This record gives sequence, structure tokens and C-alpha cells, in this order.
Amino acid sequence: MDVFPLWSKIESAGTGNPKDDFDPCIQTYLLEKSDKPRGAVVVFPGGGYSCRAPHEGEPIALKFNELGFHAFVVQYRVAPYRFPAPQRDAFRAIRLIRSRAQEWGVNPNQIATLGFSAGGHLCASTGTLYREIDADAGDEVDNFPCRPDAIIPCYPVINLTDGIAHRGSGENLLGDKINTPEAAKLDLDKRVSPDDPPAFLWHTADDGAVNVENSIRFAQAMWKAGVTCALHVFPHAPHGVGLGLDYPDIAVWPELAAKFLTVNCKFTAGK
Repeated sequence: MDVFPLWSKIESAGTGNPKDDFDPCIQTYLLEKSDKPRGAVVVFPGGGYSCRAPHEGEPIALKFNELGFHAFVVQYRVAPYRFPAPQRDAFRAIRLIRSRAQEWGVNPNQIATLGFSAGGHLCASTGTLYREIDADAGDEVDNFPCRPDAIIPCYPVINLTDGIAHRGSGENLLGDKINTPEAAKLDLDKRVSPDDPPAFLWHTADDGAVNVENSIRFAQAMWKAGVTCALHVFPHAPHGVGLGLDYPDIAVWPELAAKFLTVNCKFTAGK
């Protein structure tokens, strides 16, 4: 694994405490190069926009390596950083990977983002907000597109403000702005458009932390917009199970997601 900073200069969290400042980065999990570039999965661990859960980072990257994809884990900014810092990090990561695609053996037209819980909100942000987030750094990486080619939100926070919202994630992302009209612009079930990339979602019906309706509404919006979308709702498991290794029915989700990428998004996989 190698680590690459996303930005040439650390941006302050604005709290006046230097210990709050964080240098976001990507961690690379690359397969050996082959004659044909492979697809890649860019992972955003969850953590309510307050932390980044380790079990939703490296283990996920290694699993998708097993399935024949290059993988990257993004250590993005969380509270006390506020919107749009995490989104800027996510889009910068996509651009950085595309800028080095030839070097890393990545097909630049086969980049999927994948995220859990609040990282799922970040993942869904990459699929819906790519026209409006400023992720420029004033270098050559700015010239590469930031829209992913597919998204994989896993038990995602989608809505931040209404009856199904995960308010904690919204408060960490938006701070005092959570109660303003601007906050509703980050209810991503309302931001889907026909130009958005295909999506594979999964959730559990009895998730006690993030209401399954988040995934259902997002999938319904995708279908209504005519965007290719798969939704898997498993009956039982708590929030945050990651690979789901203790739940045999859920543990198949990476294979299902990989098949979605190769069949519906024409991604190339292989070892």
C-alpha cells in the first residue's frame, strides 16, 4: 500500500486548534499490471462524518482486489471540517486516480465510488453533485473529470433533514447550517438526474441507525430518472456490518456489486 496526499497544502479546519487540521489522502491497493487496464473501486469508510471506520476501509479494498479490481481508500476530512470539505476530497481523489490511470493500470472510464453510512452519503454525492462542487487545486489534475462511472452506496445516509434523516451525520457535515434551507440541497434523494452514473445499493430492513428508506428513496429516484440501479434489502443485521462476514446472506454483497459493475457498467476485472 502506498499513500498519496490529495492536496499540496493542508487546509485549516478553522477551529484555531492546529490539532484539528488534517491532511486527506488516498491509500492505493493496486493489482499487478496486465495488458488490459482494469476497473477501480474508490472506498469511503463511514463514521457519521466524525471519523472513518477502519473495518470499512482496507478490508473492503482487499476484497475488491480479490474480485479483480484495483482499489483505493480515501481518508477524507470529517468534523470539525464542514461541507464541502469531504466532497472536495472525494472529487479530488477521482481526478487524481484518472490523472495516474496509465501508471497504475486503471481504466479511467471504469472508476466506481463505494461508501458506507455517511461514507455512503459521500459516495452518493459523487454521483449527484459532480457539476457543482469546486474541487480545483490549480494543477494539472484539475483537467480530469470528477464524475464516477458507477456508485455503490452501502447502508447509506442519503437524507440529512427530513423524517428519515440521519441528523448526526448532517450536524457533523453542516454544523449550524443543518437547520437552514441550504441543508436540504444535500438530501440526495432529491438531487438525482438522468445523467447520473449507475448505482448499486444495499441495506438491511431493520437497520436501527440509518433508516432503510434512505436507500429505497434513492433507488426510486434513480429508476424514475431512468438511471440503471440495483437495490438489495437484506432482512436482518445491525448497522455498520461492513463485509457482513457474520451474516452469510449479506456476505455475498461484494460479489453482487462486482457482477453489477461488470455486467451493467462494462467494467473490466481480472487478476
